[in-house]
Amino acid sequence: MAVNVLTRDDHRLQAARHRASIDLSCRGPVLAFCTTALFWLLVGSALALIASIKLHSPYFLTGSSVLTFGRVRMAHLQAVALGWSSLAAMAACLWLMCRLSRVELTYPRMLYVACALWNIATTLAVGGILLGDGTSVEWLDAPVYAQPFFVAGVGLVAGWVAATFRRRQESHVYVTQWYILAAVFWFPWLYTVATLMIFWTPVTGVVQPVINWWFNHNFLGLWLTPIGVGTAYYLIPKILGRPIHSYYLSITGFWALALFYSWAGMHHLIGGPIPAWLATASTVGSMMMFIPVIAVAINHHMTMIGYFHRLKYSPSLRFTVFGAIAYTAVSFQGSIESLKDFSEVTHFTHYTVGHAHLGAYGFVAMIFFGLYYYMIPRLTGREWASSRLIRLHFWCSAIGITLYFTTLSIAGWWQGRMLNNPNVPFANIIAYIQPYLALRSIAGILMTIGHIAFAILFIVNIAGWGRLRTAGPTLFVEPVQQHTPEVATSVPYLRPQSVHLHQ
Repeated sequence: MAVNVLTRDDHRLQAARHRASIDLSCRGPVLAFCTTALFWLLVGSALALIASIKLHSPYFLTGSSVLTFGRVRMAHLQAVALGWSSLAAMAACLWLMCRLSRVELTYPRMLYVACALWNIATTLAVGGILLGDGTSVEWLDAPVYAQPFFVAGVGLVAGWVAATFRRRQESHVYVTQWYILAAVFWFPWLYTVATLMIFWTPVTGVVQPVINWWFNHNFLGLWLTPIGVGTAYYLIPKILGRPIHSYYLSITGFWALALFYSWAGMHHLIGGPIPAWLATASTVGSMMMFIPVIAVAINHHMTMIGYFHRLKYSPSLRFTVFGAIAYTAVSFQGSIESLKDFSEVTHFTHYTVGHAHLGAYGFVAMIFFGLYYYMIPRLTGREWASSRLIRLHFWCSAIGITLYFTTLSIAGWWQGRMLNNPNVPFANIIAYIQPYLALRSIAGILMTIGHIAFAILFIVNIAGWGRLRTAGPTLFVEPVQQHTPEVATSVPYLRPQSVHLHQ
């Protein structure tokens, strides 16, 4: 019996050392993507605050054309969607694919080039928009001279992911790998087709807005959503130390997403000069999205049953579960929003803005925050310096996005009702939503405070200024017993001289 225990311990030690070597190989490229992603999050936060304040204080920063609302809002969207979210998504792809394939990272120079190209493109996009070169095409606001850099950058990452998956040492294909492989195939195709047909060899007439909203909706649904859901599928079981509830249910959710989501998006053009069948097909596709969303929700919930108390301890788990819940909520909301009767009220209102932010921030950003808190210490070998700052980050982000979504949903609903009433003067509508827009700015301030706390934690960790903890990860509160999920079952952190199995 003693021999069997020793053999099992030796196997665990060998596996821990292998994971540590994989993390060591990933350190440089993944941290490059993570660092620049965080930079664009801060830039996007500043631009978002300026744009938000201008909605209720129109004379704020009016002395320069660079800071007009139209330019700032477009630049903000590029900074957070293509800067923060996409770079963080690519960092997740690199680390998770190496971890799940059981191989060390290869071709690091290729990834450094990809990171540089993407950041050049984002700089050209944000700077070009502020200088007046924006295209004014929703989600594709970047000047045309930035687009080739985006295509080249994501193309290199997609090629690297495919090459790494081919070299995998693990015969089993995890559901997270399904999502990553799909995302790096879908997004280059989406972005290339959309830019070609709108800018480089433009189609004419109503086909342009159709392509525009096909891209807009699928940017979130076929690029950020697969990576966000795949990350949650990795983090929740990993932190809890138990398998996902149902592998087959997760595959059902994946294929349902692939089948139905690409039809969504056209419902944003309901009432416009598009074929009626196209809007109807989009509505059907949106309603069918209940299938993958329910599959994912059941899987995550059943995996968490009996372990919800661990949200008290683990920062990574708390951020990830918040994001998973937001994914369910925003997906259900999007399906209902596609119905024509509902769209008649919410179309062209702040309701849609709140919905978009619940998806892009409440779901995607919160899950990526959870990934950072789990992944970065394993890359640097250092613990997070302050649980108080982590707590500040979580509550500012959680309260901020909740306030943001709630206020804009209420304001947008009544805004739509009043816009549909010809007896209500337009000036009265503007006056009615002003308090809600002020609350939106307060929500933005809260989220920005959280981002600053997050940036401080990240810089301290990368620079090595914080204290090292050898007994376990930085938790919100110390557990009563030293047998918590992240202490007992998480993957070991990389240390300069040794591997600590306790972590």
